[in-house]
Amino acid sequence: MKTRFLGFSAAVGGALAAAIIGACSGGSGGDTNAAAGASAPSAASSPAAASGGSAGSSPMDVATYHNDIARTGQQLAETVLTPANVNSGTFGKLGVFSVDGAVDAQPLFLAGVAIAGGTHNVLYVATENASVYAFDADNGAVLWKVSTLGSGESPSDDHGCGQITPKIGITATPVIDRSRGPNGAMYVVGMSKDGSGGYHQRIHALDIATGGELFNGPTEIRATYPGNGAGSQNGTLTFDPGQYAERASLLLLNGVVYTAWTSHCDIMPYTGWVMGYDAGTLQQASVLNVTPNGQMGAIWMSGAGLASDGQAIYFLDANGTFDPTQNGNEMPINGNYGNGFLRLDTGPLRVQDYFQPSNTVQESNDDEDLGSGGAIVLPDMTDANGVVRHLALGAGKNKTIYVVNRFSMGKFDSNADHIYQELVGQIRGPMFGAPVYFNNTVYFGSVGDTIKAFAISNAALSATPTSQTPNAFGFPGATPSISANGTANGILWAAENGTNAGLRAYDAANLSRQLYNSGDTGGRDQFGQGNKFITPTIANGKVYVGTKTGVGVFGLLAK
Repeated sequence: MKTRFLGFSAAVGGALAAAIIGACSGGSGGDTNAAAGASAPSAASSPAAASGGSAGSSPMDVATYHNDIARTGQQLAETVLTPANVNSGTFGKLGVFSVDGAVDAQPLFLAGVAIAGGTHNVLYVATENASVYAFDADNGAVLWKVSTLGSGESPSDDHGCGQITPKIGITATPVIDRSRGPNGAMYVVGMSKDGSGGYHQRIHALDIATGGELFNGPTEIRATYPGNGAGSQNGTLTFDPGQYAERASLLLLNGVVYTAWTSHCDIMPYTGWVMGYDAGTLQQASVLNVTPNGQMGAIWMSGAGLASDGQAIYFLDANGTFDPTQNGNEMPINGNYGNGFLRLDTGPLRVQDYFQPSNTVQESNDDEDLGSGGAIVLPDMTDANGVVRHLALGAGKNKTIYVVNRFSMGKFDSNADHIYQELVGQIRGPMFGAPVYFNNTVYFGSVGDTIKAFAISNAALSATPTSQTPNAFGFPGATPSISANGTANGILWAAENGTNAGLRAYDAANLSRQLYNSGDTGGRDQFGQGNKFITPTIANGKVYVGTKTGVGVFGLLAK
């Protein structure tokens, strides 16, 4: 077990020294914006500024996966739930909102929506039966329900695969823009199968007040890209809707909705697609393939979302072709970036920078992909020498935490990893989900491991965990969420998979202090069968957790 700091040296007490190690074949570790195509960070480079808020939004809204486009997972407007009142005596299950299929997408929450002849707090829930529900978040009344299926269609079958089963309808977490259309728009990708056996992927914009289709939608998702990779014909790759699933959560950035595509059950041929659609017209704005002359390299991240600092897009790619031979700009000679930590520029989509582990080819061959986990963007931080650092981080199957400088990510060197910070062996299992950030701390919940907190000081993670939960989490680990009132009353929430779903809460300042466990209350707080890759949604004194058949609702119990 060790910690590696590459690209700079470590000073006494773990503080970061100012001296930057000189340039090397894998790229400089220095924090500079001089890389080709990079621009100086804006105010949106902090998660608070990058929340994706829009006209009419409330601070407690959860309008996108993990609360903001940085994917920090922190709800900072929670004034009801505190470490003092979250315990089995005063907190528990309030009910279950039943739906018609598995809830793989994170439920979204909007406060004070003008809907159904009144004003309601609304919970939006998407299912694998291709349905979208708008619930009154406080009493569970169904305000509207719509289907994303076309006439004569059904949700896609699972092709005999257990990854997403038994139906594939809406898998990815949607995203909401309260400023679009007459009432606000929710963007959803739905999969279906028609009566002739043809598969469809479509992007919808639904009116948040009525569920009606907006902007002449839906739009059939089609794409081509130049390349000779898997499934290509005559130098062109063509997107086949039956070969893919939209698992990664949608990202809304600067008026474009970005989708990223995983393979359907690892069935060949497939490659790595990212597509953008104009939020006002639903017309395709940009297309990129990150393995155009190779194979695999899909994007799934166990349901985590493409992350952003307000300018670029960051994500972890799954195992696939990478070209160890680089051109003069240290970019893969054939444009294949499988198993990488990527930064995309958006106008149009292109890989602007990347990091690859030194043994990336072997990892891909062993299915030890980086892209099983999700990335998050950290707020700008100042190191011990007064240098402002612009960082992102993530982890995958190889149990290593990678922290990158967003403007000089490290590229590739088969001899060493030239990266801002690397923690080896501090998480015991692979990551199938995303970490969360709160109050200068990052939390990881890997498979078969405790949830571990790593404090940030002088723009670096602590070399070892500063606290951890007393219990471990089985497959797929945990993707936690945080609730707090600003920086006060921080609570870490984590869902457990299993025959009976579980919900646990911990003091975010000291994870060894468990506040609540739904399994400690007998049958009182059981809320359904567990579901993998689920992250809790917290808003207005309630916690919402998706299951195979509904959404469990938790809050303070009536006295």
